[in-house]
Amino acid sequence: MIEVKNVHKAFNGKVVLKDVSGVFEQGKTNLIIGASGTGKSILLKCMVGLVKPDSGTIAYTGRVFTGAPNETKQEIRREIGMLFQGSALFDSKTVEENVMFPLDMLTRMNKSEKLDRVNEVLQRVGLENVNKLMPSEISGGMQKRVGIARAIVLHSKYLFCDEPNSGLDPQTSIRIDNLIKDITDDYKITTVVVTHDMNSVLEIGEHIMFLYKGEKVWEGTNKEILDTKAKSLQDFIFANKLIRDMKAHQGE
Repeated sequence: MIEVKNVHKAFNGKVVLKDVSGVFEQGKTNLIIGASGTGKSILLKCMVGLVKPDSGTIAYTGRVFTGAPNETKQEIRREIGMLFQGSALFDSKTVEENVMFPLDMLTRMNKSEKLDRVNEVLQRVGLENVNKLMPSEISGGMQKRVGIARAIVLHSKYLFCDEPNSGLDPQTSIRIDNLIKDITDDYKITTVVVTHDMNSVLEIGEHIMFLYKGEKVWEGTNKEILDTKAKSLQDFIFANKLIRDMKAHQGE
């Protein structure tokens, strides 16, 4: 579980997060949604320590992360896996080397143990026998799956995904969504996904936080979101024609 309490952030006097609070639950896919420029990526960066909030606290299963001693921060960071928007794979390393990189940096495992773990997570994301391929030799969807494998290779307790479906076709996006959901369920981790993809929201949004102009406007589940009375959220949802058509069909 991750608890965010009264997080406030401004850049050069411009407020980008205004006293945002919420709880991201273990074993669930927790989504942060909103249009571009609403603060969702900044909130994620505050949560993983890439940006320091001006005020407020972030706690991981009761351990306060903001303002904590370096030893505590390092302990928590070792439990975090991150899937970046562009996969962020090393072009000069093979798939195997990319996934093994966190093990090389943060463990004392021997080469055989590392390879066993790499093969285990690659199999989990459906990528057997691609170890020696370079990122340029595999598709965008496969690169995302390699990114997921690398994010969970250290037995992560917390998984952060920044726009995981960016640049993917609809069919591949569904596969990535399902994989994120399955991994969350199987490993009982706390997953936080930043997205503006309403298809992802409806498919895997077990807990959703909607940000508008830096404020939390709505919180709920994918079962509740289509019935929202929040005008800013309605505008966000129904900008998507597919969702408009679905809502119209439900009203027939």
